[in-house]
Amino acid sequence: MARKAAPARHTILSEIAPFDSEKNLRVVIETPKGSRNKYSYDPSCDCLELKTVLPVGMSFPYDFGFIPSTLGEDGDPLDILVLMDSPVVGGCVLAARAIGVIEAEQKEESKDWFRNDRLIAVAVHSRTHEGAHSLKDLRAHLVEEIISFFEDYNRLHGKKFRSLGEHGPSRAHALVEKGRARHKKHRTKK
Repeated sequence: MARKAAPARHTILSEIAPFDSEKNLRVVIETPKGSRNKYSYDPSCDCLELKTVLPVGMSFPYDFGFIPSTLGEDGDPLDILVLMDSPVVGGCVLAARAIGVIEAEQKEESKDWFRNDRLIAVAVHSRTHEGAHSLKDLRAHLVEEIISFFEDYNRLHGKKFRSLGEHGPSRAHALVEKGRARHKKHRTKK
């Protein structure tokens, strides 16, 4: 009697390739633009979990997620904010082009500062931001507003967030490559 083949297991979202065939970033959205609910991806169950609820009047300014198969200095996949016309559902994987990065540090009370950069990208399907290829192409004060959001968000959770500077797409790509190498090294240690 022939043995029945085991069902195939899909690749978990955090392990998919960080680039698509067109060399665009692949981004997994955790929290949609306009949401007061902050979701976080949990690779142990390959699902999104509700992490916190923001106060009335505060919501995510753009879709927020991570770049799969990368690892930041904080031990999590690289964070990324994606500019596009309308929010997408959490768990959606979309193609985006990096236009820059807010290099930043974060600190919890009684602990040391650690790097927790925020990459900024434009969804390849965006009409509103299709002409943006670097942070300089964005409307005046948008980057400052994004930094203020993360400062306020962290303050609500007893943490501090400070920008170390804003840089263009080449620095963003360099951080993705570093994150990709860090992820690969971490996986080989297991």
